[in-house]
Amino acid sequence: MMYVRFPLSLRNVEDLLFERGIDICHETVRHWWNRFGPTFAGDIRRQRVSRMKGFRQWKWHLDEVYVKINGEMHYLWRAVDQEGEVLESYVTRTRDKKAALRFMKKALKRHGSPAEITTDGLRSYKAAMNELGNADKQEVGRWANNRVENSHLPFRRRERAMLRFRQMKSLQKFASVHANVHNHFASRPFGSTSNAT
Repeated sequence: MMYVRFPLSLRNVEDLLFERGIDICHETVRHWWNRFGPTFAGDIRRQRVSRMKGFRQWKWHLDEVYVKINGEMHYLWRAVDQEGEVLESYVTRTRDKKAALRFMKKALKRHGSPAEITTDGLRSYKAAMNELGNADKQEVGRWANNRVENSHLPFRRRERAMLRFRQMKSLQKFASVHANVHNHFASRPFGSTSNAT
């Protein structure tokens, strides 16, 4: 959990555990992360989805951010709710209608349909929304998407600590696990839907 929650390297976690009397190799930490990280993230995601599906005014914010893998540009698509919690992460090589459609289908299948979807001005979103029949739910505004833009910051800090990614598959795995664990430990804003009565 320390490795995912904080921007630490594998060797940093090895040192922290050594200070607590646990002598392990950094490769053991990597092995634990690969084995147990997706399981923890899946449990956290299922609990979150079951709480939010009944909420009528669920709003999503969608955005994509570029990530370099071995010097090649890739795109990390993200869906964030009105509380700033990351719902879905998806990695693609392109930023076109096909990629947007696959990302949105995945998010809608896993989380249900929101009342409103806020995006930036990328035309791929509009084309995908039209095909899915959600064009009436789309909202585009200059600063309306700040919620998702700010959600990229913890990911960028983590990316720097890891010295970037080397494979698309490892980026996808890390992005989905990191988002769910980060959501779990993030403080809830006053009056958030999970605390509201």
